[in-house]
Amino acid sequence: MFYFLLTPILTYNFILVAAAVIPAIVLMIKVYNSDRLEKESPHMLWVMVRSGILSALIALVLERVFGSLLTATVHNQGLYQVLLYFIVVALSEEGAKYFMMYRNSWNSEEFDCQFDGIVYAVFVSLGFALWENISYVMHYGFSVALIRALTAIPGHTCFGVFMGLFYGAARKFENRGDSQKSMRLRCFGVAIPAILHGAYDYIASVEEGTLLFVLFIAALFFVSYRIVTRMSKVDHYI
Repeated sequence: MFYFLLTPILTYNFILVAAAVIPAIVLMIKVYNSDRLEKESPHMLWVMVRSGILSALIALVLERVFGSLLTATVHNQGLYQVLLYFIVVALSEEGAKYFMMYRNSWNSEEFDCQFDGIVYAVFVSLGFALWENISYVMHYGFSVALIRALTAIPGHTCFGVFMGLFYGAARKFENRGDSQKSMRLRCFGVAIPAILHGAYDYIASVEEGTLLFVLFIAALFFVSYRIVTRMSKVDHYI
């Protein structure tokens, strides 16, 4: 009797979790299949997903702390929104992703191809999006899952593609002994995704910006898809 009463609740929650998880898994498979030379081990992929989940928790703390400081110190609404979306949210989230990815992959023996950087960054980003999406869907319901499947999850994937593009190149130049260029590329690996992430959030927050937001997402996804396709074809050992 107790199980019978719980079944509808459990079924509904399972559907919500599935709706939150499936889009991320589809994109993970796409990127994994694009890894042409030497696919990463299941253990390494799990470490990246787990790193993404942990980075979501780190970002949550950073956003709470810096968000409170921002609210207390900045009273100009326009400046507040720019700092909120580009620094507090975007830099906290992309910085946390990068930190966890770097910590768990930079010195790995499996990091031997340039495209690996894209794989790691995308899996970390989708681990982040996975956790974030489950939280949103459990709180706000199935309708949120569809919206986020079309916007937030592809968005995080695209940020990961740009992060991984610079991350893989940085590892290549580090192996060649050019540490200065490697450091510059690593800085770009955080800054560019943060700028794109900030622009994504800022445009989404503008009530009149619906068409602009759709165009931004479409352009971001198109460029990211071309990067994945191109880098997969020209991938090489580093």
